[in-house]
Amino acid sequence: MRKKKKQLPFFLYIVLLAGAVFLLVRHFHIKHFNVIEPDVLYTSGQPRGMDYTRLLYKYNIGSIVNVRSASEHRERHWHNEEVTWVRNNGVNYFELPIEKSDDLPDEQTRQEFLAIMADKTNLPVLLHDSDGRKRVSILAAVWALKANKYSVDEAIGLVERIKEQPLLDAERNFINSLAQQQ
Repeated sequence: MRKKKKQLPFFLYIVLLAGAVFLLVRHFHIKHFNVIEPDVLYTSGQPRGMDYTRLLYKYNIGSIVNVRSASEHRERHWHNEEVTWVRNNGVNYFELPIEKSDDLPDEQTRQEFLAIMADKTNLPVLLHDSDGRKRVSILAAVWALKANKYSVDEAIGLVERIKEQPLLDAERNFINSLAQQQ
């Protein structure tokens, strides 16, 4: 019986330690965070809580570009948290909504994003959506191509790296059409 009493606290200690490690990793991890170009462009999923402070102090974020659609603003009150935080910290905030169902940005959205990126006072920029993969990867590729920083193959590689999966034919065709417009 004595042995069981000693094992229980040890087991409890291990469970508590594993829980603490999990919470710390989650607390200090920005969902799907990617460095596209240091001090210029970063992408991620929806920041939360302490993510904003880390983004400001570690990456000196000057602007946040949110591509989530208006229908997504009701989810978990993230929108109010984000808008309040940017106002309190002197960070620029832009909304360029792209619907989840059509993750390819239209011409107006592309031009607005390129204008934001061209204004040096906005840099560095965090581009985010809900999960930090599809919509942000395509818009990051738009910037990379139009700023003449990437070739078509490099832009496709960028999208695949951010999405963590191969491109769909529609995405590949979209990137190729952007390159032909130059």
